Amino acid sequence: MKVAISGPQVLNGTVTVSGAKNSATRVLAAALLSSGNVTLRNFPLLLEDVKAKISFMRMMGAEIKEDFANSELEITAATISTDSIKDFDLPIRTTYLLAAGALIHKNSVKIPYPGGCKIGSRGYDLHMMVWKQLGCKVEECADYILVEGELKGGVIDFPISTVGGTENALMCASVAKGETLIRNAYITPEVNDLILFLREMGADIVQEGSSHIRVQGAGGLLRGASFNIMPDRIEALTWIILAAVTGGTVLVQNVPFETMEVPLIHLRDAGLDLFRNSNTVMVSPNCIGPHGIQPFELATGTHPGVISDMQSFYAFLGLFANGRSTVFDYRYPERVAYALELKKFAPNAINAQSGKIIVHGPNKLQGANAESTDLRGSMAQIMAAICAKGESQVNDVELALRGYNNLPEKLASLGVIAQWSE
Repeated sequence: MKVAISGPQVLNGTVTVSGAKNSATRVLAAALLSSGNVTLRNFPLLLEDVKAKISFMRMMGAEIKEDFANSELEITAATISTDSIKDFDLPIRTTYLLAAGALIHKNSVKIPYPGGCKIGSRGYDLHMMVWKQLGCKVEECADYILVEGELKGGVIDFPISTVGGTENALMCASVAKGETLIRNAYITPEVNDLILFLREMGADIVQEGSSHIRVQGAGGLLRGASFNIMPDRIEALTWIILAAVTGGTVLVQNVPFETMEVPLIHLRDAGLDLFRNSNTVMVSPNCIGPHGIQPFELATGTHPGVISDMQSFYAFLGLFANGRSTVFDYRYPERVAYALELKKFAPNAINAQSGKIIVHGPNKLQGANAESTDLRGSMAQIMAAICAKGESQVNDVELALRGYNNLPEKLASLGVIAQWSE
């Protein structure tokens, strides 16, 4: 899919942040651990990652009803199995989270190899470690990972902090027999949302400090639950930055300020003075001081800092700053391919190397033909196309649609004229 945009365009209007992709896709998989009905509210049903996972879960035997009008989802998982599945080509990263639901039903599961964005090394060895530490045998087959065995409590020591590994361990431990201790866990706001959901289903989870989690396994399925997905902090940041640089007036609703304090501090230091209340922010030309957007330097890291998924939006912001800005990313140092595409809109502005992106501003962006390289990079290129003078085209924008719920309609509601096509 591609999008054609003639700019520059100014955003005006109101936009509501959807439920968080990085919570919704995890909680959706965790619903397979329930013996009853699960209702999920504020659910981003139009995400491509969500559609792919729902499709696979239906093949596993889950009954899923979507209510698009109310952004709700109902899941019933009476019988779950991967025995009859032939196609294991699933274009999402979090395939491994489907293991716990199938294992608790029949002690065997075939898991698709993780797909998703190519942003450097993001292996699945820690997930294999989780399954092995909790009593299972793991075999890497041609088309899938075979996991067999009865989940039993154990000790999981992560050698590095890992979001996906922590989520996998939490889900498996919640239904395992016995106690599990998870050390060096990485508890992001989205992981905390998963913990809240598992507790709502009856899981016994206790956080000990900031990186240890103790789980008393239920030894079987959990109960039904009703749960509200947290708002997406990355989407909220996207709208704030895009509105600020276009010079329009945009009211951004459903903003999870408590999960994005440090990213907002960096925006403030860059010269953005935002008008906000408890969950809404008004972005207008008055938010930028008389000296314009100021150059900045930041390093991505773990929450509560600027996470790697936010990197591309600060690089984009640097295009409009009055001087040289630098963004470091030591966790995913190869996450720079998008920057080379973003450079097409400002040919002399960006110098990208492993772990470091230097942006020289300010720039008047020019129309370009760009290729999407990853989810967040694709969105940054769409943002650049909106701001650029002349005709632009961004290809493979299905990557952006993996993480932005109802994106074409939301942009249109803010006055953006764009042509989306296959």
